Amino acid sequence: MTNRRDFLKTSSFIVAGSLLGSSLLKATELSAKAKKGIGLQLYSLREAMKADALGTLKTVSNIGFTTLEAANYAEGKIYGMAPSEFKKVVKDLGMKLTSAHIGGPNYSKDKHAESMDWWKKALEDHLEAGVRFLVKPSMPMPKKMDELKMWCDFYNAIGEITASSKVRFGYHNHDREFAKIEDGIIYDLMLKNTDPKKVFFEMDVYWVMKGGYKAVDYMNMYPDRFPVLHIKDEKEIGESGLMDFKPIYETAYKNGLKDSYVEVERYNFDPVVSVQKSYDFLKAAPYVK
Repeated sequence: MTNRRDFLKTSSFIVAGSLLGSSLLKATELSAKAKKGIGLQLYSLREAMKADALGTLKTVSNIGFTTLEAANYAEGKIYGMAPSEFKKVVKDLGMKLTSAHIGGPNYSKDKHAESMDWWKKALEDHLEAGVRFLVKPSMPMPKKMDELKMWCDFYNAIGEITASSKVRFGYHNHDREFAKIEDGIIYDLMLKNTDPKKVFFEMDVYWVMKGGYKAVDYMNMYPDRFPVLHIKDEKEIGESGLMDFKPIYETAYKNGLKDSYVEVERYNFDPVVSVQKSYDFLKAAPYVK
């Protein structure tokens, strides 16, 4: 029979265990909240990824990034690894591969079927890798509206292929898309001539600024077209003073932002240091979730 002393002793252990469990739970919750959802476009560390992909991915994880966007796909492999292998490596490091930049073969109307076959295979591989977004990183700038319309039709066709899966197809801008062609701005014409159900736009906020426009204005005009952003600056994020990221993030969150990726193309420091400084800037920013 349990006496009073044993009862009190057992009760104390139960209470202590409950308090410990509660403390651990709170600590875990705080830790999860402390780690912001900041992604990285791996082009930022392109040379390091060529030299040592696994070691570089470990470094990226240690910095604190949670999601990745790839920038290397060739012969059915991502950074030289089978898609399922790359997915496992990233997952084991506590990150997710959520997007990929892929160029594809040179496109022309007479090679449409061949191009579609390439994109079907690319979709299959990236589904295996677990991505949610496939992004065309650039295109030759058209001189006439008919040429631009050809590209828009091409993107709609790719979007038709991906629409049956969980992957969405999108286009990534530079500043040259803000040049004028015939009766309008190329970027505006692309938005108007692509199907919102099939094609999204990964807005590179820095290149919009360099093109002479404001990212927030486009997000307000087309609130459903930019589920993904590239966060960029002259070099490290926040270093130039030219970019006001606060309204960009606030507007993007209001519009239902799905993901964003830091991209550092030029550096004041070693690329890893520049990426670390960019992460630290966004981690300290109260407007970044």
